[in-house]
Amino acid sequence: MTSAVPFLQARDLLLRLRDDQAAAAREFRWPALGEFNWALDHFDAMARDPARADAPALWIVGEDGSEVKRSFRELSQRSAQVANHLRALGVRRGDRVLLMLGNELALWETMLAAMKLGAVLIPATALLTTEDLRDRMERGDVRHVVTASAQTDKFAPLPGDYTRISIGEAQPGWQRFEDAAAAPSAFTPDGPTRASDPLLLYFTSGTTSKPKLVLHTHQSYPVGHLSTMYWIGLRPGDVHLNISSPGWAKHAWSCFFAPWNAGACVFIYNTARFNAGGLLAVLERCRVTSLCAPPTVWRMMVQEDLGAYRGRLALRELIGAGEPLNPEIIEQVRAAWDMTVRDGYGQTETTAQIGNAPGQPLKPGSMGRPLPGYRIALIDADGKEADEGEVCIVLAERPLGLMVGYQDSAEKTADAMRDGYYHTGDVAARDAEGYITFVGRADDVFKASDYRISPFELESALIEHEAVAEVAVVPSPDPLRLAVPKAYLILTAGQTPDRALAEAILGFARKQLAPYKRVRRIEFVTELPKTISGKIRRVQLRAQEVERRAAGVRAAGEFFEEDFPQLKAEA
Repeated sequence: MTSAVPFLQARDLLLRLRDDQAAAAREFRWPALGEFNWALDHFDAMARDPARADAPALWIVGEDGSEVKRSFRELSQRSAQVANHLRALGVRRGDRVLLMLGNELALWETMLAAMKLGAVLIPATALLTTEDLRDRMERGDVRHVVTASAQTDKFAPLPGDYTRISIGEAQPGWQRFEDAAAAPSAFTPDGPTRASDPLLLYFTSGTTSKPKLVLHTHQSYPVGHLSTMYWIGLRPGDVHLNISSPGWAKHAWSCFFAPWNAGACVFIYNTARFNAGGLLAVLERCRVTSLCAPPTVWRMMVQEDLGAYRGRLALRELIGAGEPLNPEIIEQVRAAWDMTVRDGYGQTETTAQIGNAPGQPLKPGSMGRPLPGYRIALIDADGKEADEGEVCIVLAERPLGLMVGYQDSAEKTADAMRDGYYHTGDVAARDAEGYITFVGRADDVFKASDYRISPFELESALIEHEAVAEVAVVPSPDPLRLAVPKAYLILTAGQTPDRALAEAILGFARKQLAPYKRVRRIEFVTELPKTISGKIRRVQLRAQEVERRAAGVRAAGEFFEEDFPQLKAEA
């Protein structure tokens, strides 16, 4: 029995039960693996399989009309060359390699090559500054850097004895990635890879604190993403597009492991700026079968005439990821395409934990039920299981997709894994049928007049107003109620951020929400503070509110409920 057999048996069971989540959850067991290298034992095996070898594995399309397409066989051979080249440059098993590339061919070649070598990858987004990189280099103990030539200047202020490898125009002091073309196309590993060996170090996006350093192994992400493959509903031969930037865990989720676990093609559409019309045209022309996109993209998509594409697309699966998707957006897509965007939940620290799997009844606003291999408990403030509480993973049935821990902090790891649970820091509610609905980050949920308020619930109500494109709700200090909900609003194109619109939106919110949840303050803004991975930093907005209310000042575009006597008269 090869080391990949238990993995393939678990994979095949999920493919067989893709439309029966209850049966999959009941029958699925994580494979027991000793020695396992996903790139060598699974990906290269597909490249040797006559039925799969010449099928497209990676397809990159640019808005300029350029295309790059590689088969499993071609990527296997090319990644072997890159592995041999990196080895010649000094990359060894266990070495930390910082990888900062865009959605370009070399990214996939290097990830596969590093896995084959047994090196440890630290993916990084090109949006990082020199100081961000300094933190990653130091805390990540980086020994090698692979990046685009246009990014090399960021490393000039970062001295050290690390290998510098650039892609593109030759740079002084940097080795050329392109020289890998002269390396042998047959790769021999220097020894076996343990499934528990380290593979990936991810810096979290840090919405409320300094990014944590998450450690994953050769099994926790490659094999753990069987749950993600199941949630998306991928099949062999699918063409899967995930809109995500390299450097973040979601890119590895759906642009690497989940599609290739299924034997599907990873599809990429590269644009300088997101264009919904261009995306729709590419989806049609290239016959993409599954699409995963964050809420920001779906909000932009529904502003297009989606109905005009009804019946013209090959799409079978639609996925929302990154943050919860508002029910109003899901309904607009369903009305246009008669397809439902299926939400799900996971973290950098895990693979997909909870999701609306294919073929299952959906409930508006719910992120679904626990996925195969995950036992989820909602833990209340007293540490007891409840119908509403912090989303936690039961460690007595530890899933393979859970991180080893935080590489740089034994204390943070112990806190996250306390009392027999992995604590996600997110709050959710579960109904009688087991469907779980996101409430908010534990540190975003707040009290107003002693009532517990979920920002996400209020945001979902406000996004239904035709003038609202994006919204973030935070507590605004109030002498009477302790705090009241305030909404920061980005408007749709053509809307005027004036007093009349403020009154209309506040009036709309009153009709949508119970009195204790009433949004009592709003502010029109042109952007919201976000992490470089695109998540809203409500912690920054909360701090701003405390400062403003203490100073007793109002910003331009800020309106309070008491500014409108007619609204109070209707209360």
